[in-house]
Amino acid sequence: MKKIERVSYLEKLQGLRLTPDIKIITGVRRSGKSELIRSHMDWLKENDKKANIIFVDYTLLSAESLQEYHALHEHVESQYRKSRNNYVFIDEVQMCKGFEKAINSLHAMQKYDIYLTGSNAFLLNSDLATLFTGRVMTIEVYPFSFAEYRTYFGQKEIQSQLDEYIQEGGLAGSYIYSESDQKTAYIQEVLRTILERDIIQRYKLSDTFLLNKLAEYLMDNVSNITSARSVANILNDDQVSTTHVTARNYIEALCRTFLFYQVKRYDIHGKEYLRMMDKYYLVDSGIRYALLGTRNMDFGRIYENLVAIELLRRGYDIYVGKLYQKEVDFVAMRSGEKIYVQVSDDIHGEETFKREYSPLLQIKDAYPKYIIARTRVPKYDYHGIQVVDLAEWLIE
Repeated sequence: MKKIERVSYLEKLQGLRLTPDIKIITGVRRSGKSELIRSHMDWLKENDKKANIIFVDYTLLSAESLQEYHALHEHVESQYRKSRNNYVFIDEVQMCKGFEKAINSLHAMQKYDIYLTGSNAFLLNSDLATLFTGRVMTIEVYPFSFAEYRTYFGQKEIQSQLDEYIQEGGLAGSYIYSESDQKTAYIQEVLRTILERDIIQRYKLSDTFLLNKLAEYLMDNVSNITSARSVANILNDDQVSTTHVTARNYIEALCRTFLFYQVKRYDIHGKEYLRMMDKYYLVDSGIRYALLGTRNMDFGRIYENLVAIELLRRGYDIYVGKLYQKEVDFVAMRSGEKIYVQVSDDIHGEETFKREYSPLLQIKDAYPKYIIARTRVPKYDYHGIQVVDLAEWLIE
């Protein structure tokens, strides 16, 4: 399989080199976490002449004898080299029983730079504080961005290539297949593994049928305002028995595996976060296509989903903006920076364009405001609002 350098992630890892934190590489299954740590190891070999790299790959049979924390600890200690920079990389760390005890001990020695990847069911932000006694830094890896997709396949006419990317998605493991049905089968298998191994087995959920129906519903309703109660009511109408409490628990499990991202609402005028009625965005559009095909296609919502994931990929915290009775698709914040974003399919009609720019013009602060749409023209300014083509924005 062709490989590309995922520069932004590598730069983050390089910036954390030799800090005392435990580095956790996380993200949805098959997003490239293992390849990322291998690329970082290659960089260390080239750029740190004092590097001593200790690598345990639990996907290999040769590591089977290390699937107990005392054995893992002893193995790492046996590979330690004095007067060297000792880097510890452990892939699929959850396959070692009691791994957190070994990691905490190694970290307490203050002589290792530690990097971990693992199943998302075991290395979640909500669990890290209880697993590890030392400070952790997480790097969340997403499927290939549109820019990475163009690097992989070469730069073609940008609009048609964006259409291809929306359908194929960013799970790069599917790229080695030449036939669309083979690509689809690969992505469906990834989804099945997430649902069965990362959710059902981990959280011991009893209703597999309900979980699949909830995943299908959320994929079919990306970018729509959603609540557990409304989902439960719709499923019950379709003869899928559940309660809003059960629906909420199952939706939370889907989000814990990074398959979906819950985005809360933010009152722009009152400057407060709202508790009810959130939106859910799917980590990769290719998964929706693999499961649902072109059923109920709403390109405006698909484009909004693309922008949501790209904003997260760029390090923003995102919220759905509420301004009186109107909605701003995203209020995005990052290190003191704030931007407002509206996303649309087609703004060539005056009424559609007005619907998008009106809420932004009502916001009286000076933070940047954007309309991102399939304009197919260069960026332009409308009363202080930057109007940007979606494909061009995605590769900025």
